[in-house]
Amino acid sequence: MQNSEDLLIRQLQSDDSSQEAFRELMGLYKQRLYWHIRNIVKDHEDTDDILQNTFIKIFRNIKQFKGDSKLYSWMYRIATNESITFLNKKSREQKITSEELNDQIIDNLESDVYFDGDEIQLKLQRAIATLPDKQQQVFNMKYFEELKYREMSEILNTSEGALKASYHIAAKKIEEYLKTN
Repeated sequence: MQNSEDLLIRQLQSDDSSQEAFRELMGLYKQRLYWHIRNIVKDHEDTDDILQNTFIKIFRNIKQFKGDSKLYSWMYRIATNESITFLNKKSREQKITSEELNDQIIDNLESDVYFDGDEIQLKLQRAIATLPDKQQQVFNMKYFEELKYREMSEILNTSEGALKASYHIAAKKIEEYLKTN
């Protein structure tokens, strides 16, 4: 696996093969990055826009990628940062707090034709929305994307122990929310 990733990185960083390699990269990671972003911003159209911006940023910066982490982790970090930047900008533009924006996003989820969850899924999303941002990220990455703590550690630049604690606290808060609501 590592050798094929190294080869792909070399192809991405080469002027001769970057276009074709980038198409391959998009084929490999588009869906996973889409759902990662979607778990953060919830809205399909916003997710598509952020995904496009993420791939543009990846394409523009691939030559600076040093290989200190896995390519996948580096791309996830970009997608995460793009998502957070988008949400912060949106809350500033609407002159509302990030908590108010979160509530608005969850309310909009009910009418989103791309959301196919039932009432239980909607309740879970409401519970997740009550968590602080970092706990939301950790919970989403572990619960929905089934990432290992090691991978999350690379993406979020946080120790595995801190991530385990955040996930445990988030899960307890969600469980408590679901019991009382």
